[in-house]
Amino acid sequence: MRLINSKPSRPVALLLAALPFVVVCVIYSISSELRLAVNPQDRLLPAPATIWDTAIRLFTEPERRSGQILLWRDTGASLFRLLSGVAIAAALSLVLGVLIGLLPYMRRTLSDFVAVLSMVPPLALLPILFIMFGLGELSKIVLIVIGTAPVMTRDMAQRVIEIPREQIIKAQTLGASSLVIALRVVLPQILPRLISNVRLSLGTAWLFLIAAEAVASELGLGYRIFLVRRFLAMDIILTYVIWITLLAFLLDWMLRALSRRAFRWAEASL
Repeated sequence: MRLINSKPSRPVALLLAALPFVVVCVIYSISSELRLAVNPQDRLLPAPATIWDTAIRLFTEPERRSGQILLWRDTGASLFRLLSGVAIAAALSLVLGVLIGLLPYMRRTLSDFVAVLSMVPPLALLPILFIMFGLGELSKIVLIVIGTAPVMTRDMAQRVIEIPREQIIKAQTLGASSLVIALRVVLPQILPRLISNVRLSLGTAWLFLIAAEAVASELGLGYRIFLVRRFLAMDIILTYVIWITLLAFLLDWMLRALSRRAFRWAEASL
């Protein structure tokens, strides 16, 4: 049997999926133990037990001054910014993608503009956004939108263009207007792709969010990481990094579950 035709059973698949994580944890544990053996005061690679104790403290113990658990406050603030920015970017990319892909006049007008906009480094615009929108929530959300929407729009427009022309012609033959074609022919076929685009954009959105929070914020996961870095509090930094990774994984999993439930025909065709 050829390797390309060999598929692992479910138990083996689960073991293979867990293997890289186990390897990383083992390598980190060994590296931490070796560094601490040389210098017990070393803070670069804290022991896994130290990270665990720090995580328990961050998740359960309130701050003395405010009486609130800062990690949960940071998480709420960051998730609000992230989800707001990604939702706006997804809506914009859906509307613009359909217009560019379906209407030739809109394609000629916006296609090159969106392509150029997608090549602008969003982080280079961060100072301009802070000047225009201030240091509050709006500038951070706008950064996420600018950083993700143009790329998503280009992909959505291309997916609309790739819809078989025969479907568009048949709909017109049956008397469908441009709006009906967009809603009944185009939209159902590109919505699964929109969810895929959002999933792929989550990593980029987190990057822009952390950068914006690090530069100008008083609350958020990125702000907290850059606040404690000056003290070399690697146990806190690693706890936050692991927590961000877990949040990103959960968001991706929920979007994938939504796609499977809402668009089973699309999942079956993959």
